[in-house]
Amino acid sequence: MTDFWLISVPLDKTSSTSLDKLKRTITKTKLASCSRFSIPDLKVGILDSLLRVADDLSKLDTLTESVIKTTCQCMKEVMEPSSDKVLDNGLANGEHSTNQRAALLPQKAHLTPLRVDLISYVTKFQWDKAKYPTALPLSSLAELINKEVSQVETELKSRTSAFNSVKANLQSLEHKLEGSLQTRGLNGFLRKEDLVVSEYLTTLLVVVSRGSYLKWEKSYESFSEFVVPRSSRKLFEDLEGGVFSVTLFKRAVCEFRAKAQESKFIVREYSFDLEEKKQQDLTQLSAHKKEQYGIFVRWLRVNISQMFIAWIHVKALRVFVESVLRYGLPVNYQALLLQTDRKRSKKLKEELSLLFEHLDPKGITTDASSDIPGLCQQEYSSYICFHISTSLLETSEKSGT
Repeated sequence: MTDFWLISVPLDKTSSTSLDKLKRTITKTKLASCSRFSIPDLKVGILDSLLRVADDLSKLDTLTESVIKTTCQCMKEVMEPSSDKVLDNGLANGEHSTNQRAALLPQKAHLTPLRVDLISYVTKFQWDKAKYPTALPLSSLAELINKEVSQVETELKSRTSAFNSVKANLQSLEHKLEGSLQTRGLNGFLRKEDLVVSEYLTTLLVVVSRGSYLKWEKSYESFSEFVVPRSSRKLFEDLEGGVFSVTLFKRAVCEFRAKAQESKFIVREYSFDLEEKKQQDLTQLSAHKKEQYGIFVRWLRVNISQMFIAWIHVKALRVFVESVLRYGLPVNYQALLLQTDRKRSKKLKEELSLLFEHLDPKGITTDASSDIPGLCQQEYSSYICFHISTSLLETSEKSGT
């Protein structure tokens, strides 16, 4: 499992020497890969405003992580039953045909485009000045991102509810047409000539359980004197039982129905026209769901990427603000992105603590892993460190730790 550590240290002489030593150490030990993380010059403002912005950014960090996690989970549920399709469909510019082919492959047999794309974005991060103008105050930038994330969160709830409603309506109708013998559609098995309908006669359909076939044959004619003798035919059968027809005079329908119910036979309602209408509704609803599915998946693809991009900008803001608050003015710090494996996290943490303990001899270090997945500020240490976990982009229900 790949993790990113976004660290910041001041560019004083001792820290610069430690940075150089860090680069040599991780190169030699292969604890991580290291690259500069470019953050533009931003408006500092006054101390009070910085403290408020720091608090707002912490909350925004949590909100953005939550929206990404919910969006990924939503895509997983929408793309059922193959969880491999989650990440393939997460690409904002992915092709559906490619997703279908990828879904046939085992998860470990191919690289996940979404994960690769977003990992690449982090390692090559460049501040989007068009979307988040650096001339704005820090509070305005935080507000701008917060508005963007909140809009996606609201729209996600709305779109999820709408799609689930269409899905539930379709499943309900499918259950009626493909469910028990009492409700399932029979137009595919019945012909109009199977049913006698005239001025005086009508045909009823009766559901008979498998163990009661003989009882039905021996008793149905006794339910009314107006039953046409030997008129019963078995029209359809499944594991549950069968649907039998019986012809009788219309005047005896109520009597026959009551006697059949006493013998635990169920007379079901049936109409060719009504069944045809239900089939048409099913076709229309299936087409509507397919259309909504395509729209929803495309929206999810785009917004997983957009929220991740916003998230990394939040992280960059937090690094800047924390660096100013921790290291003071003038702004003079170096932000680095460390890419490591979770198995090496503990050792990397120890190296960082030793190299930068001069920043705060009383700095309290903690285990680099966190029970909270995603991007989060760790407990206090002598250097500034934020962890970016890629577990949010995994297909498993539970993020790895």
